[in-house]
Amino acid sequence: MALQGSILVVDDNRNIRVSLKYLLEGCFTKVLLVDTPELLPSMLRQEQIDVVLLDMNFSPGLNTGNEGLYWLREIKRLRPQAQVVLFTAYADIALAVTGIKEGAFDFVVKPWDNAKLKQTLTDAYRLAKGKRHNGKRMEQEPVDAMYWGNTPAMERIKVMTERISASDANVLITGENGTGKDMLAREIHRMSQRGNKQFVAVDMGAIAESLFESELFGHVKGSFTNAYSDREGRFEAADGGTLFLDEIANLPYHLQPKLLTAIQKRSFVRVGSNVSQPTDIRLICATNRDLNEMVRKGEFREDLLYRINTIHLHLPSLRERKNDIATLADMFVRRYANQYGRGDVRLSDEVLAALVNHSWPGNIRELQHVMERAVILADNDGIIASVQIQDSSKVDTAVTAEFISLDEMERSMVQKAIAMNNGNLSQAAVQLGITRQTLYNKMKRYGL
Repeated sequence: MALQGSILVVDDNRNIRVSLKYLLEGCFTKVLLVDTPELLPSMLRQEQIDVVLLDMNFSPGLNTGNEGLYWLREIKRLRPQAQVVLFTAYADIALAVTGIKEGAFDFVVKPWDNAKLKQTLTDAYRLAKGKRHNGKRMEQEPVDAMYWGNTPAMERIKVMTERISASDANVLITGENGTGKDMLAREIHRMSQRGNKQFVAVDMGAIAESLFESELFGHVKGSFTNAYSDREGRFEAADGGTLFLDEIANLPYHLQPKLLTAIQKRSFVRVGSNVSQPTDIRLICATNRDLNEMVRKGEFREDLLYRINTIHLHLPSLRERKNDIATLADMFVRRYANQYGRGDVRLSDEVLAALVNHSWPGNIRELQHVMERAVILADNDGIIASVQIQDSSKVDTAVTAEFISLDEMERSMVQKAIAMNNGNLSQAAVQLGITRQTLYNKMKRYGL
């Protein structure tokens, strides 16, 4: 059964393109082919591309692979959510590995194995759509240009970001869920001298405690059961670039000293090895929790807080940025209208007033999801006259809904539990009768 997605094959060899068209039509509902990467920008604007299979060499006589790396960066700039699989010859493998560090999903060597190629492209599609594979959620949030807005608080953050970009100082970003902490971290990286290097994001709340050291520091073959080969960790992958540790407050207390040591020494030891490896990283951390309060309660190490908190940036909630709500809503409407081919879609004055007056507990992420749903459900006349906005206790709409779905009820319960426990996810999970990981997954699902 074909995936509900599209793939773009970029290769100057006609025979390869024809072969791949027949092979991949059974995997994707739409298979697009171009013979030159010069067509990439227009194709990415015109089509909703999920996966790009990109050759690494196009100019006659050139086999450096640098063309592929250049166009990889262009694809990630123009459509960050698209996944790129590099198509390479044996001699290009080292460059393909460099490509992975710069954002490629994987590489496939020519001549290819049909089954392996299809599996790699299928996995890339699942990642592009945030779907599950082998029981693990594969997710990548779209990365867009930072919208600073017109509020004094955001203007101060913008000035500070520009000021610190040239340094390698550790940065701690705080703010409620959905305020754009991940986006600000990427903006700091983009503006820094490391902007052309890799940005490695780690969701600390999604790492199992037993895999913490392996995920962050890597492991050597045979170091534990199922360690069939050497594996680099995130500190190693981020070497020369930026390491972003999201949800840092979710790191268990007994594991915090291991992270502190790696940050202090700027070196790490792979699991199963005795060799210390240096790493050159710019560290950015983020959390929605009050780390000073956690220190007072003995839940977070004070020395670790001092180490990660050289520069502190606090993002305001959306309810503190009311002047930006209408502009953000319009921006999301235009984005999703383009993505879903809805043409000219706009918000009515009544809906805009409802949006501005809403409290937005889910902040910008909630607004984004509301606008996406509104565009999908918009009438053919292109005017959005009503939207569903989930409140913590009710559905607050421009045209009130008659009932609440099960998903909306669950979202409300999760939101209330988090609020009642002042953002303490462990206590909220206990109150709901679920594990912290299950709570975290539900927060991701509902954009909390």
